[in-house]
Amino acid sequence: MRKVVLFTGGGSGGHVFPGVAVIEKLRRSDPSLDIRWIGSRSPLEQDIVRRFAIPFLSIPSGKLRRYLSPRNVVDLFKIAAGVVKSLSILSRVKPRLLFSKGGFVSVPPVLAARLLGVPVVSHESDFDPGLATRINSRFSAAICVAYEETRSSFPEALRSRVVVTGNPVRSEIFAGDRAHGRALLGVPDRMPVVLVLGGSQGSQEVNGLAEEAAELLRGSVFVAHQTGRADFRQSHRENYVTADFFADSYPDVLAAADVVVCRSGAGTLWELSALGKPSVLIPLGRASSRGDQLRNADHYRRIGAAVVLEPGRAGAKALVEAIASMLADPERLRSMGQAAASVMRSDASETIADLIRARIGAVHADNSA
Repeated sequence: MRKVVLFTGGGSGGHVFPGVAVIEKLRRSDPSLDIRWIGSRSPLEQDIVRRFAIPFLSIPSGKLRRYLSPRNVVDLFKIAAGVVKSLSILSRVKPRLLFSKGGFVSVPPVLAARLLGVPVVSHESDFDPGLATRINSRFSAAICVAYEETRSSFPEALRSRVVVTGNPVRSEIFAGDRAHGRALLGVPDRMPVVLVLGGSQGSQEVNGLAEEAAELLRGSVFVAHQTGRADFRQSHRENYVTADFFADSYPDVLAAADVVVCRSGAGTLWELSALGKPSVLIPLGRASSRGDQLRNADHYRRIGAAVVLEPGRAGAKALVEAIASMLADPERLRSMGQAAASVMRSDASETIADLIRARIGAVHADNSA
């Protein structure tokens, strides 16, 4: 009998890449597993999943909002359609388990799993759970979290199900080569590299600041800038390279970076921690998010791993000053990198994969009894 395991999650690369990291571990330990991904109809999401040779199953998805909006009515119908489609998929493939990485697309598959008696394992990357995870946790046999502090964010009745695992990081991140990354980018000898990550889908604030900063830093720093597909413009400036998405070259480019400028999504922060990279963080503010990035950034600031610029008010001059002061002090850079690396206490991918294998084994034993 096939051992099917379904993964779900999406909305951004930050929801997808950690799931891929767990899949890598599962495939390595048991190549017979039939692993598939349920996601939204976003081309970016599908491209990422398929790049790792994971079959992708799309469903209708609607965004979950905490505020009043006319779009909530339309999205309720999309969510309902997503549940129906998920019921069809799960009934057909008969999975042993569903792993949810969160994001609004994960709710319909989790609800369908609950209705069909399929066990669910959820994972939350941020300090405090988002709305999708809060919903999914009620139907989850295990709730994996990155930080011990996150446990208290769940109702008392659910805390016994919480397992502190950390955030999964895919293996290719650890294989990045600094020299190869510098060669790919065309960095002149002895010139420091600043990597700017505008996100997989783009960030106008970060991208705008990066363009201005690259001009101010010209001649002293090499800037590699991932803009996201929505904001991509080819650069013709010296020592300033732009890409919509670094994709396969990302591990080498990240390894080449001396300083990283980015938002403070949990997935990105743990990749920085994996390589011990100091950073300048420009988190999403409360006007456009639930404040999770502010709390993530504050943690990295408090442990000395990052400089944090206030969202919506950070100017190019402040960004340049932060970068310049860090690069001018090698001891500070080293200390910040060590602080970032201290977050990585365990192999979260392996821990979660072990948990999934145990759950699959338990389900198989129950069905065989």
